[in-house]
Amino acid sequence: MSGIRLIVGLGNPGPEYEKTRHNAGFWLVDELAWQHKATLKGEGKFFGEVARAPQPGGNDLWLLKPMTFMNLSGQAVAALARFYKIAPEEILVVHDELDLAPGTARFKQGGGHGGHNGLKDIIARLGTPNFWRLRLGIGHPGDRSEVVGFVLKKPRSEEQGAIEDAMAAALRVLPQAIAGDMPAAMKTLHTAAK
Repeated sequence: MSGIRLIVGLGNPGPEYEKTRHNAGFWLVDELAWQHKATLKGEGKFFGEVARAPQPGGNDLWLLKPMTFMNLSGQAVAALARFYKIAPEEILVVHDELDLAPGTARFKQGGGHGGHNGLKDIIARLGTPNFWRLRLGIGHPGDRSEVVGFVLKKPRSEEQGAIEDAMAAALRVLPQAIAGDMPAAMKTLHTAAK
């Protein structure tokens, strides 16, 4: 199978959103850029911040943080994927996941958007749901009516620690996913003790 050529972190731009649960995807991509010594820079034609991280074997890994606000994330993803001829199966979208507890990270390919507006827009603009997702658990407030306020607030300190642990576990297996061995990456991540 082909490897991952584009990793997209979902979030909302601006300092008021920086530490909110909805920005978990941004947090992971920031860490990944730091690990690869790649600098995220604003790119107007890609509607976001972009970095190129050269990989062994001469391939480039692109990192993207859409700066369009969550519900228009697909605009940035589609623009960059089209420009560099990256197939949906070579895209990994990192996002916050209400249906998983903090401290849990899971890979998934395809499927619906589960009410996540960032995923909804990416599916619409790519014309397929068949990209990969890395779901970072943030927990659920318990009531659907409280979801918007919940995702736009900072996690409690113990939740933040658990989310960071899950991100660290995901970052350890990402080299396998990038290289195209998603089954091995999934097995390691999904069987890791919480």
